[in-house]
Amino acid sequence: MKKNLQLYFGILMLSAIFFASCNDDDERPDLPTTAYIHYSVDDKQVAFTALANNVTSYLWDFGDGQTSTEANPVHIYEIGGYYSISLSVTGGTGEASDDVYLAISLPPFELLTGDPATGNGKKWKLSSSHAAGGDYFAYSDANFTVVDDTPKPLPDGIFSTEFGMGDIYDDEYTFFPDGTYIHDVKEDEATFSGYLYQQVANGGADIVNANGASYGLCIAKYTPDAEATFTFTEGTNFTTPSAFGSGGQITYSNVNMLEFSGTEFIGFHDMERRVILNSISDTRMQLIMFMQGSPSAIGYNTNALLLSFEVVN
Repeated sequence: MKKNLQLYFGILMLSAIFFASCNDDDERPDLPTTAYIHYSVDDKQVAFTALANNVTSYLWDFGDGQTSTEANPVHIYEIGGYYSISLSVTGGTGEASDDVYLAISLPPFELLTGDPATGNGKKWKLSSSHAAGGDYFAYSDANFTVVDDTPKPLPDGIFSTEFGMGDIYDDEYTFFPDGTYIHDVKEDEATFSGYLYQQVANGGADIVNANGASYGLCIAKYTPDAEATFTFTEGTNFTTPSAFGSGGQITYSNVNMLEFSGTEFIGFHDMERRVILNSISDTRMQLIMFMQGSPSAIGYNTNALLLSFEVVN
């Protein structure tokens, strides 16, 4: 009899737990309907993924007149350009949406200057994420050999943490589709520069930070040109004075080059103000900027800085 009573009460307890669990499930609120766009781009093909909760239907607008109701569509654009993509979903708690703006299979000039339809230009600054960009200090030889006893890639934020020159990460450079160029040196009114270049120019009178002097680097005063312009040349042969070249010159073949009007430049102020656009995407680019670093070879490049820039949003 005692065993039967124990079994009976045990069944009652299990039943109570079971029904309580069912009631909890019935009362648990639905997750909110949400959706976010994830994507990967391969030339003109984009694989889209909807990161969604509690969704029953999807509507993608790819910005080129095409749509899809799949959750994770793959879309191929017929022509390169800037496209605004939107995702609208419906679900258990209502509607949600997300949108992204993508650059699809664009030439370097449009990646540099932004959407020509808006004409708003594109603003860049020196990136502190050097490792991701593969940045390093080089000799200005034909292969941009890594400078002895320097790391490749440079540690992230090195100009701030090691050189105490973090202000150089703040300066901004804006390129417009019509060739206009704006250089913002910020509150310190100074810019990243070559130490020897400044010494030759005026005995170093404009230098405000010489912490990087042992590497040929400094920060020096500079007043941007009010009506500056730039020229982008794709696939050109770039000839520049060099301590490594035959006859005092070296030519880099089939490179993309940026040059500037007046005294203007981007990133690094030295004798050679033209730079090589080594690589570019919609959000990052790496430039090769030249430096004269030897008192015995004044007027000739001895080094190069391969540094990355990122878009300012």
